[in-house]
Amino acid sequence: MPRLVECVPNVSEGRRGDVVDRMADAIRSSEGVRLLDQTSDVDHNRSVFTYAGEPEPVLAATHALVDVVYREVDMRTHKGEHPRLGAVDVVPFVPLAGVTMDECIALAHRFGSEVAQRHSVPVFYYAKAATRPERVRLPDIRKPEYEGLAGLLETTHVPDVGPRRLHDTAGAIVVGARPFLIAFNIELDTTELKLAQQIAKEIRESSGGLPAIQAKGFMLTDPPRAQVSMNVLDFTVTSLARVWREVESRASAAGINVLRGELIGLIPLDAALQVAADALKLEGFTRDRVIETRFLE
Repeated sequence: MPRLVECVPNVSEGRRGDVVDRMADAIRSSEGVRLLDQTSDVDHNRSVFTYAGEPEPVLAATHALVDVVYREVDMRTHKGEHPRLGAVDVVPFVPLAGVTMDECIALAHRFGSEVAQRHSVPVFYYAKAATRPERVRLPDIRKPEYEGLAGLLETTHVPDVGPRRLHDTAGAIVVGARPFLIAFNIELDTTELKLAQQIAKEIRESSGGLPAIQAKGFMLTDPPRAQVSMNVLDFTVTSLARVWREVESRASAAGINVLRGELIGLIPLDAALQVAADALKLEGFTRDRVIETRFLE
């Protein structure tokens, strides 16, 4: 069995297509790594890259990506809707096959130490790689955002590794190990940002909503509409279908229609089958009922 690790860096650049292409090329040119998906958002001014391979090639590809990003992105002029701490905002390592979570934790710690040494950037560890309980949740680390982080690096946000000062142009970086996460957004047929923010507050776990759900309300510009942006941390606990129903019911109660859903990056097959089973009310619908999986497995 191959030893496969997925890496899903989120980068603070989503508007300059030529720059994003150079970032993607850095990953593609890394031997032993396959770039699986690339998604950019103009309003968030953010790009998400999904790639996989054996641990060492993935580590090398991630360093290659960071090198390009740190040359191209200056956080002093960066603006976007999405919360962020740095040019390379977050780097999660995810075990796919033949690799344990403990190995991904070790990989995250190694990468964090190396990137701090190479670039003199403050590094925070999160999720399974967190070294303190208050840093398990990414939103807790990212709360001050880039603009407010400098004044906290000697107090509440002392880096896990690296200097206690922001990199002049790169800011800071968050590195972790985690299970598969689904980034799922729902757009509303309204420009009422407060409605999206209220729905997000009601459905996220931290406010007493759905378990394993993180959510935030955003305003998009082309065309103008409000968006509920979510991270589904464990689709076996809360399915995409349930998330959709909960958002749709709250929007409908306010007299607003749901326009569309959006996936950022990739999702597991089982999550898609879960949605199909829910929509069609299928009992016992598992992956062995799908013809392609019978051949592949």
